[in-house]
Amino acid sequence: MKVVVAGATGTLGTQVITAARAAGHEPVLISRESGVDLITGSGLADALQGAAAVIDASASTSTATKQSIHFFTTVTRNLLDAERAVGVSHHVAISIIGAAKVNVNYYAGKAAQEAILRAEPGGWSMLRTTQFHEFVTQLISHGRLGPLQGVPKMRSRPIAAAEVAAELVAIACGDPRGIEPDLAGPREETMAELVRRYLAATGQRRPVIELPIPGAWGRGMRDGSLLPKSGTRLGLQTFDEWLAAQTR
Repeated sequence: MKVVVAGATGTLGTQVITAARAAGHEPVLISRESGVDLITGSGLADALQGAAAVIDASASTSTATKQSIHFFTTVTRNLLDAERAVGVSHHVAISIIGAAKVNVNYYAGKAAQEAILRAEPGGWSMLRTTQFHEFVTQLISHGRLGPLQGVPKMRSRPIAAAEVAAELVAIACGDPRGIEPDLAGPREETMAELVRRYLAATGQRRPVIELPIPGAWGRGMRDGSLLPKSGTRLGLQTFDEWLAAQTR
């Protein structure tokens, strides 16, 4: 089966490509590097020809509310329009547990993406998950404060991107089902503690300071809004298991 993957070069997209190939499918990578612009829509229709499904693993590089909303709404509408034009019957999207509740900054973009899909009469599936284990590396790269490591005060239940990717591929192989059951990681963690463990495992010695982000964005990180409800499906790989695999 031909599956088009938007955002194919990102953290999740690369895992989706691997999962699709492992399942015996033919993934088609679309990104600016492949000549497809998700924002303008240039090259989309040609890239989607003959595909059975599209998995949208794209991500905004900005966490600002306005830019995030612009990115996710523009990309979603462009993909849906191109899919209709060439007859792709299944659009598969990824969102974040609690995004609609927090609904500011990056989460506002995901909430807007969800709203577009929910207004569609059919032809789509959407999976909400918690943050990936890999998110810790982004926090480290953006939070260096001289000799210190700043980390937002945040509760999460991180999950392996590879497990999410395999789930998205499995969803794409079936009929569109709208909102899928949520998927979260096996253990609740604080991001500061995850960063400490990652730094220690990779031989980086610097103190970690936990920073409460002001406003609704930071409050949502701290108060459990981004945690799954009781009874949510849980992934298998813990952060420590993932970390051990990265540092072997």
